[in-house]
Amino acid sequence: MPLSFRRLVLHDMDRAAIILRTAFDERLPWLAGLHTPEQDREFFRGHVFAHCETWGAFEEEMIGFIAFREGWIDQLYVLPGRQGMGAGGGLLRIARAAHSRLHLWTFRRNLIARRFYERRGFVALEETDGHENEEREPAILYGWPG
Repeated sequence: MPLSFRRLVLHDMDRAAIILRTAFDERLPWLAGLHTPEQDREFFRGHVFAHCETWGAFEEEMIGFIAFREGWIDQLYVLPGRQGMGAGGGLLRIARAAHSRLHLWTFRRNLIARRFYERRGFVALEETDGHENEEREPAILYGWPG
């Protein structure tokens, strides 16, 4: 089935929260269980939707999403079984079309995400030891264009 993309509405936020938790827990299992599903839903409905432009990638149902705002990508997740098929790249193109410069944070140990961004022209700008993020996980700030 071909991919389609559309801007998300409030009722899509519960599915986006499930995609985040599924992808996050599989790729970063040492951080699994940091939040409950209800906390994830509240965060997406109250914060992500309120402060970001959100888009989804769809096959029969949503398989990935991006949340961005002026100069920043706050969230970009694709279901693990659907990665490598164009959803993430398509979502990233939407954010790039909207903003000429973008920044994002990703965890240092998330090698799959790092490769994804680096292949698309993002450059590491700063590394932290994680003492300032909720997860206490070392992170890298990326910028595009570099």
